[in-house]
Amino acid sequence: MSRHQGGGMLVRFWGTRGSIAKPGPDTFRFGGNTSCVEVRSDAGTLLVIDCGTGAHDLGQALMQERPDGMEGSLLISHTHWDHIQGFPFFAPFFAPGHSWDVYGPSGLSGSLRSVLSGQMQHAYFPVTLDQFAATIRYHDLSEGTFRLGDVTVTTHHLNHPALTLAYRLQADGATVVYCCDHEPHTAELASGLGPVSGQDLHYAEFIEGADLVIHDAQYTALEFPAKLGWGHSSVEYAVRICEQAGVARLALTHHDPLRNDAAIDLILARVRADLADRGSPLEVMAASEGLVLRTSPTPGAGANPEAGGGASQVETPSGPPALVWVADRDLEAALTTALRLEDLPCRVARTEAELMQAFERQGASLLLLEPAPAAEGPGLLRRLRESLGSAVADTPILMLAAEEDLGRRDDPLVNEWLVRPISESFLRARLRAWSLGSPCRWQRARPPGDERRRLRRLGELGLLDTEREERFDRLTRIAAAAFDVPIALISLIDAERQWFKSCHGLATGQTSRDLAFCAHAVAQKSDLLVADTWLDDRFADNPLVLREPRIRFYAGSPLILDDGTCLGTLCLIDTRPRQLSSTELALLHDLRDLVLLEISPTPWPVAVPRS
Repeated sequence: MSRHQGGGMLVRFWGTRGSIAKPGPDTFRFGGNTSCVEVRSDAGTLLVIDCGTGAHDLGQALMQERPDGMEGSLLISHTHWDHIQGFPFFAPFFAPGHSWDVYGPSGLSGSLRSVLSGQMQHAYFPVTLDQFAATIRYHDLSEGTFRLGDVTVTTHHLNHPALTLAYRLQADGATVVYCCDHEPHTAELASGLGPVSGQDLHYAEFIEGADLVIHDAQYTALEFPAKLGWGHSSVEYAVRICEQAGVARLALTHHDPLRNDAAIDLILARVRADLADRGSPLEVMAASEGLVLRTSPTPGAGANPEAGGGASQVETPSGPPALVWVADRDLEAALTTALRLEDLPCRVARTEAELMQAFERQGASLLLLEPAPAAEGPGLLRRLRESLGSAVADTPILMLAAEEDLGRRDDPLVNEWLVRPISESFLRARLRAWSLGSPCRWQRARPPGDERRRLRRLGELGLLDTEREERFDRLTRIAAAAFDVPIALISLIDAERQWFKSCHGLATGQTSRDLAFCAHAVAQKSDLLVADTWLDDRFADNPLVLREPRIRFYAGSPLILDDGTCLGTLCLIDTRPRQLSSTELALLHDLRDLVLLEISPTPWPVAVPRS
């Protein structure tokens, strides 16, 4: 294997979901594929940890990298399906010239090879283990230490219904630990409170001082009692045990299949707030598909990566970093996460002087700032221009502002104002576009002028987060059949999301508002017709166009109450470009009016024929 560039172990996540694969619009940020992690040492030793459904894409990437052959090692934590379902779909196994060593726990169910071959029996799969073209060697493991190239591997038994191993990897002066699936030995520790003792203390000693721990966090403390004995950790336990062990950075993984991206965001925000309140040096993140980290030696556990000796540094291309200067720590975390996911280097400045010094030393690909108080904001940008000269004039300046700052959007020094709240996917798209100097064909809809009144009215009607109702579902069924489209929705635009009161043909109940075509119809309070999304600069780079459900055609008619409040739309979606005739548009209006009849709290008068 060739060396990767930059030093330290490289860690890449290909699958982060637990129990069952759950791809879809509400899991695309953190990922829907089950467990699979790629690790490479600086010398080029390739390790793959677990072989869930994420292994399919990893295998395709490896074949593109070295189609003629490579050597690698697969470490399987245990043989439950969500950790081995990618095994029959891992492309390098089918290619001559490839050589792989497969390691995993042996137990009462038989050798590792026999267990892996079980899911490939004729009744379950058309190809058997013996039909692999690569050279594959199987190794049964228990607790102990061995070497794979320049990587030292130490194993530790976990508390799970199946025989399960954790892996501690040491190379390049750094340590990465992978722990899936594991339940606290003492159930009370699932709360994250109380002393760590006995087997839990022994477990803490195994992960002690690690630069990066990738840890099962399928449940929360509130959910754990109902799942006792299922063999998984709570988020609170993972944080507690890593603090006990002096770990520098924790990546929460094995996300529950019922947990969508928004729920993971909330959990992560709560954890970070609790750590900040305690003054804990532990850094916590949620693992996401595509996330790339580089783990380098840590002078002291928990060191600040911005100080130059961080535990886990993002693998980024060369070039000047994006400079971030914001007061809001949650916003800072959102920005650095988005930059990391886009493989863009970044540096966080804590003061104006540090911002100036960093720019003078390295320059910047972007400046990401929060508005200063009104008396200082323009002054800050002028001081930057005066101190740093033409270089800063050529650097894109993105200002992340709240609604109340919109009155200052005429500042000529700001290239773009990004109004909060903002979704990670949209933020990533804008950052990538500015860093590459290429246009991003994806626009967010501006909130309408009556946004506060509109949201209040929406809340008063009590339609959000309610059970499905046949009176609405039959209208989307009729719409889908009448227009011959695969998807028809009754979409309500909430503060940060679009929520579907009725959803025909789409396997999700909501998406981010930034993704919502319907938000544009609400903003303009008129029909929105998009004949071909690929040709429309507002939508061509929207993830719902680029990925599932791959929208090519959209037609939405706004749901406007008698008082002028627009709640959302009745909309049609197709995967092929098309047009609506005037007759079809009139029919869409008829169906929209029927939706309004169901929504309106006071029924419209109905003409009753005289006898």
